[in-house]
Amino acid sequence: MTEEKKQIGRILLKRKLISQDELDKQLQNQKAAHDGVPLASRIAASGAVSETDVLRALSEQLGVPGIDLNQIAIAIEHLDLVPREVAEASRILPVLARDDRLFLAMANPHDKRVIDELEFVTGRRVYPYVAITTTLERTIAAAYAAKDAGHAHYAGPAAPAAALERLGVERSASGDGHMQAGGGIPRGERDSVAPGAPSVVVDEQIEEAAAKDDISTSDLEPLDEDVSKVEMLSAEMRNAAGMGGPAPVGGSGKKILVVDDEEDIRKLVRRLLVDKGHQVIEADRGLVALRLVKEETPDLILLDAMLPELHGFDIAKRLKDSDKYGKIPILMMSAVYRGWRIAEDLKANYGIEDYIEKPFRIAEMLAKVTRLLERVDGGPPSTDPEQINRNAAKYLEDGIAAYKAGEIELAISMLRKGITVDPLAYRLRYHLALIYGKQGQIYDGITELERAVDLNPKHFPALKNLAVLYEKAGFRHKAVEMWERCVHVAPDPETRESIKAHLLKLL
Repeated sequence: MTEEKKQIGRILLKRKLISQDELDKQLQNQKAAHDGVPLASRIAASGAVSETDVLRALSEQLGVPGIDLNQIAIAIEHLDLVPREVAEASRILPVLARDDRLFLAMANPHDKRVIDELEFVTGRRVYPYVAITTTLERTIAAAYAAKDAGHAHYAGPAAPAAALERLGVERSASGDGHMQAGGGIPRGERDSVAPGAPSVVVDEQIEEAAAKDDISTSDLEPLDEDVSKVEMLSAEMRNAAGMGGPAPVGGSGKKILVVDDEEDIRKLVRRLLVDKGHQVIEADRGLVALRLVKEETPDLILLDAMLPELHGFDIAKRLKDSDKYGKIPILMMSAVYRGWRIAEDLKANYGIEDYIEKPFRIAEMLAKVTRLLERVDGGPPSTDPEQINRNAAKYLEDGIAAYKAGEIELAISMLRKGITVDPLAYRLRYHLALIYGKQGQIYDGITELERAVDLNPKHFPALKNLAVLYEKAGFRHKAVEMWERCVHVAPDPETRESIKAHLLKLL
């Protein structure tokens, strides 16, 4: 018996949803079948345990929320993000695309390779949900068949009538999930009526634990600190970045940030650029790169696509739409993604100026660097950095004032405008996340708190609130990770012991 089988069986036994005799019978059937059907799917198909209960057990096992595909109603246009052959091969189904997020049903929600690929291709953050494998395979076939037939929506066989009514569609008489002709919604009107999140099955115990904690308005900080305050890089990290050495001879070059997790590549690029009179700073992982951008504001970034902690794609996306950092040219480097189509996708989705494949030719790399730096020198003068900081601070002040006055939408608008000015302004991210959390916009709150924690990884209130929101959304493993980080930065022994007790319940 594999560990996976032991675990799902143990959970079902613990919940008294299956007897030991029935579990042994299912295991024997699986061993005899040799058909590759997972134990959870086999148990659900047999009727020994309801599919919803099996899904709850899978959610507990994997630490991510489950999605009941029998009850979903989705807009077919979301399927455009994943080609059918990819969906079938990887056993994934896009169930909702919302702003910069993609909610994904998966047979294996811990398949990081698939998630990374989709985040790159779509430019969206992927939130994985676990689904019963056999149900997922059937739903993929039915949903893409509805797409091929030109339908506007797909509905699962048990989709709630209220959800269908909200979408303005009727189920076909055959109950196959296709929408009747004329029952679809015009493309331009769908977003206003589409549900805000997929129907999910979340472990009630997690919901109950999360309900005992909440985001407190007392976490709103006074306005007597710098709007962009973050934990500064330690002396050791600054030296590792090459910030403690002498300036290059001549001192007329530019400041270039080289981000790559391969030390040999950083050393090579540093030597080449220093020989050209440039000042070079280095980062070996994504979060350090963000903090170096914040502290040093380089003239050019050479950025590896695949990095520990935070991918180069995500870094580029955070910087490129901002007033403060958007004009810094980025030269992306990658040994994984190749070809001119990749380069065009990077430019279109992330605003990256140029792209080079690894292993690169030295002459080609230097030529691209020179060309990008000439563009900086020849371009219009950038906005005064101090004025940008003042603008960001004003948006923060106005946003908090609006929140305290009960003008929630205005507060959100002000803080989001501030983030457009300076996406690395920690307190703008943090306060916006608090407001989203209080308003029940769980995924928006998670997104902003994740980015706040990236900038200030030891800020206890941000870690604590992120753990709470992960629990509310059903991401138990992520919640555990955040609570464990909270233990190390708790403000006092009493809080630390309280967190440890809560972790024991989750584990």
